Amino acid sequence: MSTTVQHQKKYPKKKRLMYQELQELPTKYNVIALSKITKVRATQLMALRKKFRNEIKIRIIKNKVAIRAFEKVKGVAGLESLSKELEGQCALMFTNISPFKLNLIFDQNKVFLPAKGGDVATKEIVIPAGNTGITPGPVLSEFKAANVPTRIDQGSIWVSKDTVVAKPGDVISQNLASLMSKLNIKPIEAGIAVNFAVSESLLFREKDLKVNLQEYKEELVRSFQQALTLATEAGYITAETIRPLIAKAHQQATALAAESGYLTAETAGLVLPRAQAKAQAVANEVKKKGYTPQ
Repeated sequence: MSTTVQHQKKYPKKKRLMYQELQELPTKYNVIALSKITKVRATQLMALRKKFRNEIKIRIIKNKVAIRAFEKVKGVAGLESLSKELEGQCALMFTNISPFKLNLIFDQNKVFLPAKGGDVATKEIVIPAGNTGITPGPVLSEFKAANVPTRIDQGSIWVSKDTVVAKPGDVISQNLASLMSKLNIKPIEAGIAVNFAVSESLLFREKDLKVNLQEYKEELVRSFQQALTLATEAGYITAETIRPLIAKAHQQATALAAESGYLTAETAGLVLPRAQAKAQAVANEVKKKGYTPQ
């Protein structure tokens, strides 16, 4: 029996198939992205796989298998750097979507899940005032433990006022998690992020891929307005500046005509009041000299 066959028998079929696939996929797609999924729940990955099955190939990998597979791939720059990032539980994504857009897609597809004991709050958690719809009973002790003021009304537990039960960084207790579950409060924001990516021989880390769309939009609007103002001031004619340039020229022409006393339908409203004001000023001076109109 050959050494190759003996060697293959040492590995389960699943690992051998993964090894083979990880040599093929990098050559078929422009972008290889890495996501650390230590705290990612299986339901999240299933939802993403289902929604983007035609655009993104998501593979949960064995790090050592991936490293050995990538060593066999030729002509794909950046795989060696990617291999150095493989620590903990990882998922690789193969796609033709740019890593920036990919990160935005994941950010926009985050979900909110019920808390579990030991989860850490990422933002302030509030139990709102109002009817909980829960019948009074042992659960009242859970409200009391969470310092949530309640009252009984019409056979239901009512929360008396909006109550902060956790602040960012607080560890959520099992009792509080149980109470929020009963109230259908899902405070845990869950999603995945692109921690590292290789695209067209370029390497991107997570901080490089974060784009604040609102800030980017505001910056574009601000830059456009500044460019429009500069071009208009300089008299540079484009499709965007032609209207403000014509309006500016009309205003300047009207002001010049009014200043010179040139009477037209457009300047009458400016010239006549100005002439009247001058005439009144002359009349006032004449009165001071003792002259009166005949």
